[in-house]
Amino acid sequence: MNLEPLHVPDLLRHYGIRPRKSLGQNFLADHNALLKIVRDAEIGPDDEVLEIGAGLGSLTRLLAVSARSVTAIEIDRELFPVLEAVTEPFENVRLVEGDVLKIPMETLFAADGYKVVANIPYYITSAVIRHFLEAPVRPERVVLTMQREVAERILSQDEKMSLLSLSVQIYGQARIASQIPAACFIPEPKVDSSVLVVDIYPEPKLSREEVDLLFRLAHAAFNQKRKMLRNSLQAVLGGDSDVVSEKLMRVEIDPQRRPENLALDDWIKLVDTCKD
Repeated sequence: MNLEPLHVPDLLRHYGIRPRKSLGQNFLADHNALLKIVRDAEIGPDDEVLEIGAGLGSLTRLLAVSARSVTAIEIDRELFPVLEAVTEPFENVRLVEGDVLKIPMETLFAADGYKVVANIPYYITSAVIRHFLEAPVRPERVVLTMQREVAERILSQDEKMSLLSLSVQIYGQARIASQIPAACFIPEPKVDSSVLVVDIYPEPKLSREEVDLLFRLAHAAFNQKRKMLRNSLQAVLGGDSDVVSEKLMRVEIDPQRRPENLALDDWIKLVDTCKD
C-alpha cells in the first residue's frame, strides 16, 4: 500500500491542536524522514511493533503497512481524535492512552522480540531506554529519534562516557542509522535529530545483581562527576579516599580519574572487585 504524505499543518489546524511544549511535542512532518525511520527499524511482516508517542499518527500508519501489528502509545488525550481518524483504515493498529513508563510491557506483549520505535523528547530519553532495557519482556530492537548530541553521546566508548551510554552498552549494540534535520519537524526544534538503533543482546553483559551494583557505583560517581573517583565512590565502596584508591588501583583504574573517562570494561572490572 502506497500512502500519500499527511499534511501536518492542515491536521493541526483542522483539529485545533497546538503542540504542547510541556510534553516536548515536535511532530515529524517530513514523509521521507518517516520512511527513513521505518527502513532503519527494518520492520517486516512478522514484526510486532511498539510505537511511543504516536502523536498525529504519521509514523503509525507507515509502520502498520509493514508490520504484523502496531501498538501505539500516546500520553496526550487531545491527540486521540486525529490519531483515531488517521489509523482507522488499519485493523492491525491498537491505540493505548498512557505514560509508557507506567505501563508494564508484559501487559502488551506475551514474549520477547518486539521492536520499539519512537520519537521522544530529550527529557525522557534516559528513562525510556532504561525502561525497555530492563523490562521483563524485552524488545529485540529499539529505534529512537532523539537529539543528535544525545545519540552521539550514547555511542561514546571511552571518552566522555555518560550514565546513559553506559546503560545502553550493557544491554545492546548501538549505532546511528540516519540524521534528520530540525526543519523536518513542526514546530522546528533548535537542534537536529538522529535515528539511534539499539540491537538488544540476548542476555545483558552482567547479571541483574551485577547491574544493580554497577549502577549504584555509576550513580554515585556521575552525581559528583567533577570529583575524582577516589572521592565520589567513598559512600558506595566504604572507607576513606585511601581505601577507595586501593580498590581502584587493584583493577588498574587511576583513582584520580573521573567517571566520564571510564570505559565499560573499567566499570565491569570495578564491579568484579566489589564482589570479592
